[in-house]
Amino acid sequence: MTPLTACPDRRVFLFLQGPHGPFFSALGRMLRKTGAQVWRVGFNAGDQAFWHDKAHYIPYLGQPEEWPAALSDLLARHGVTDIVLYGDTRPIHAHAVRIAKARGITVHVFEEGYLRPWWVTYERGGSNGHSRLMEMEVDQMRTALAQSDGHTPPPPSHWGDMRQHIFYGALYHWFVMFLNQRYRNFRPHRELPVSKEFRLYFKRLTLMPFHRVQRRWATMRVRLGGFPYHLVLLQLGHDSSVQSHSDYSCMADFLEQIIAGFASGAPAHHHLVIKEHPLENHREPLRRRVRQLAERYGIADRIHYVPGGKLAQLLDEARSAVTVNSTAGQQVLWRGIPLRIFGRSVYDKKQFVSRQPIGAFFARPDAPDSKAYRAYRQFLLETSQIPGGFYSRRGRRQLLRRAVDMMLHPQDPYQMVLSQTEAATPQFRLIK
Repeated sequence: MTPLTACPDRRVFLFLQGPHGPFFSALGRMLRKTGAQVWRVGFNAGDQAFWHDKAHYIPYLGQPEEWPAALSDLLARHGVTDIVLYGDTRPIHAHAVRIAKARGITVHVFEEGYLRPWWVTYERGGSNGHSRLMEMEVDQMRTALAQSDGHTPPPPSHWGDMRQHIFYGALYHWFVMFLNQRYRNFRPHRELPVSKEFRLYFKRLTLMPFHRVQRRWATMRVRLGGFPYHLVLLQLGHDSSVQSHSDYSCMADFLEQIIAGFASGAPAHHHLVIKEHPLENHREPLRRRVRQLAERYGIADRIHYVPGGKLAQLLDEARSAVTVNSTAGQQVLWRGIPLRIFGRSVYDKKQFVSRQPIGAFFARPDAPDSKAYRAYRQFLLETSQIPGGFYSRRGRRQLLRRAVDMMLHPQDPYQMVLSQTEAATPQFRLIK
């Protein structure tokens, strides 16, 4: 599909907060090469350190409650046509999205890939529970794919290193902790103090070799155990997917519901494997909580805790999986494994996500419609998923090859495919 780019010299992009590291700076540099104007608002020393065009950097030094009025002034003063941000739920971004929509300004939202680990998500207006995917039916996607002349982009040749992700997170919080004197009014969007956030990142980085040994041992015990097992995919309790798109405030509450359901519904010879998120920094004492719950429900000998790591080895033999709304659920569905989720997610479609009560699910889980899921996955690959990553140099290069053209296109990624169906079938209604 040949992109029809709008006149870039009339575009003025205002960047807000991005992923840790240099991706947003590189993206802004490439947009400037198209003739567009690019500005960046920074809210702390970490934002400032990773933005290299100091002439077009705007420090926000005001109080948090003054931000909406300050943003409105910036939009008018610079004639902003586009806002670029990473995630749409932190307060400064939520205000920006609301104001931009009221003014007809395009909002470009980057997020971690819905089809991780190989892709990054690019949408307009909102992501995750605010994504346009929430309103789309699988049959609508199938119809669009039948008319589409698009192709599936290849996955990256190399995905970003988890160590780089953790390194940039630690470095960002180091800047905020030690060089933030200029930004005295900055308030992080998470409850944890920046100093503790930095210590947790640093501890995670230094203990990676020890955690690797723990993980391999725990995984080997499960794989060689010879018992049927169900998999629990934990998330970061402070992540926006949990805080904004579920009814849980932490992973401990989710674990209690799951372990109680397993104890009451699963066959007595089945086990439960609880897999920690790869970036878990142990702000919640999850392992201890699992041990307490397992003892309370009398199933301590059937519970296994795996500290992070890659998912494939555990998924290959799993009977089912449960999660709040992790993107790892897509790997579950790709393998045709039954899945039950407990939050709002872009892949929560009736054709392939179970609606059973949790006890009944563990007893006899409903299998997904794999053909329906593959159509859904293909639709994502032809629309909002971009090969590459935020954190490795190679991943950023691959991401930038496609991201700028998609941002300059007059239609968002879903419209590009859906509009072909609308043109071919006049009665087809494009969801607004």
